[in-house]
Amino acid sequence: MHAPQTAKPVLSDDKRRLLSLRLKQRAAGGRDESNPWFAGIDAGARARLRLFCFPWAGGGTLAYRAWRDALAGVAHVVPVRLPGRESRAGELPIESMETLVAALLQAIRPHLDVPCAFFGHSMGAGIAFELTRALRRAGFRMPLSLHVSGARAPQFRLHYNPGPEPPLRDFIEGLRRLEGFPPSILNNPELMKLALPALLSDARLYRCYAYTPEPPLALPIYAYGGDADPNVTSEHLEAWREQTAVRFERYEFPGGHFYLESARGLLLGALRADLCSGCLDLGQGL
Repeated sequence: MHAPQTAKPVLSDDKRRLLSLRLKQRAAGGRDESNPWFAGIDAGARARLRLFCFPWAGGGTLAYRAWRDALAGVAHVVPVRLPGRESRAGELPIESMETLVAALLQAIRPHLDVPCAFFGHSMGAGIAFELTRALRRAGFRMPLSLHVSGARAPQFRLHYNPGPEPPLRDFIEGLRRLEGFPPSILNNPELMKLALPALLSDARLYRCYAYTPEPPLALPIYAYGGDADPNVTSEHLEAWREQTAVRFERYEFPGGHFYLESARGLLLGALRADLCSGCLDLGQGL
């Protein structure tokens, strides 16, 4: 999704504080604010597996919090909160994939004492993939598995040269046409207004992301998508197979780009089974 040609929205200090407060009030449990990057990670200190969930463009942690009960007993869900949203609304968003991954690498390092897996939807899939490769380059502990959703395999962005940014009106229309944002927010003017600053920054980040080849990962990759996604086809999902030297599985569920709202139960059932399978394969039985 291209970012629009428009000045970056500027929020006054009062509006930023109000936005942060409103999103905090919607969040479940104050303990989730103890770590700026990883919501509720302290509550899973004794977990046998942590599932770090990376957001789509403009997304926060709220949607992933609802997964915790469904995955309880298999993994402790840890939504990743990027700068510029929710309790971090007063921070400047990061608009470079390289800069964001470098920051995440340092932030996640102290939390690699527990086995983990990564899940990312849309832009979040690209972030999870690049962070996994950064962990490998740094010699840090790797996730047990990588779960990518609603995203083309990264090699489609090899030598990627983005075109000019579209005007804001065209950007919003593109979101509607390609289902690039959750309908529950896109169709709510008040929520959309709150989400727009982070969404625009994330669009710039992902728009400028270009893939650099490296050897395939030595961990399982599971690719999920909606069978009616107008922008991510079966071929785009299948191409993730090239990024792993071991196991690969692909699933498609009823729905469009945000099938994970309409087919959430089906996705979480598959994710739960895949997490169990991956852990058993690597001797990490739960």
